[in-house]
Parts: sequence; C-alpha cells; structure tokens
Amino acid sequence: MTSNADIKDFLAQHTLAVVGVSRSGKKFGNIAYRELKAKGYRLFAVHPVAESVEGDPAYPSLAALPEKPGGVLVVVPPDQSEKVVKQAREAGITRVWLQQGAESQTAIKYCQDNGIRLVHNECIMMFAEPIPFFHNVHRWIWGLFGKLPK
Repeated sequence: MTSNADIKDFLAQHTLAVVGVSRSGKKFGNIAYRELKAKGYRLFAVHPVAESVEGDPAYPSLAALPEKPGGVLVVVPPDQSEKVVKQAREAGITRVWLQQGAESQTAIKYCQDNGIRLVHNECIMMFAEPIPFFHNVHRWIWGLFGKLPK
C-alpha cells in the first residue's frame, strides 16, 4: 500500500527520470513529462531509441543518464515495468513511482524485496503541486471515498 509519506518523499526529489515517453508526444508519459517540467522538476527522458523527447535529450536507459536522479516515474505497460525497476536498482535509484496502468505484481514485489521506496496505484498528476483543477477534483472524489493514501 502506498503511503502519503512515500508520495511526499518522491515529489520532494527535484531531479527525476521519466521512463515511458514517446517520440510522438501523445502518450501519458509525455503529458506527465511536460506537466512535471512546467512545475519546475529537472527531468531526464528515457527512451530506448529516441535522441530527443519534448525538445530535451533522451537517454536509452537509466544507466545511461548523466547523473543519478532522485526517483524514476515509470509509465510503461505492466509487462515492461519489472525490467525498469530492476534497471533502477542497478542504477542506484531508490525511489520508483509506477504510474497507474504501469503496475505489475512482479515489479511491486521486486521493489518491496529490494528496498526501493515505491508509489503505485496513484496518478502523479493528482499529487504534484500545483494540482490542476481536473486532477484536484479527481483527488477530492478519491478522498470522499477514502481512496487517498494515509
């Protein structure tokens, strides 16, 4: 279960990697990338073959980053998420956010078994300040039904 403390700890990192951005710019990973960048985060785009994403350099893997980020936002299909969390551990990254839809039980268990602080089953856009109106409404509804992390 994700805790509010883990969410705050992840979002307190000023440098993040985003795995799951696309060259087309149409995937949720790109939306999150643009939003987080607009909020002042320093980001590294990770894409296996793109040289740039959203006008920024892209890196083929977490190991290829020029420096270790404070955390990694994972926005890939569930069957790819275990590979990404293993790469995060190998790169010494100890914070992972598995965006809703990226979770797999094997990736979650891997993080838990390997000391990786994990946020999962949550949308980063509902927590990264300032929260846009739509996501604020979504967060309010989740709070109403007791679905927000404690």
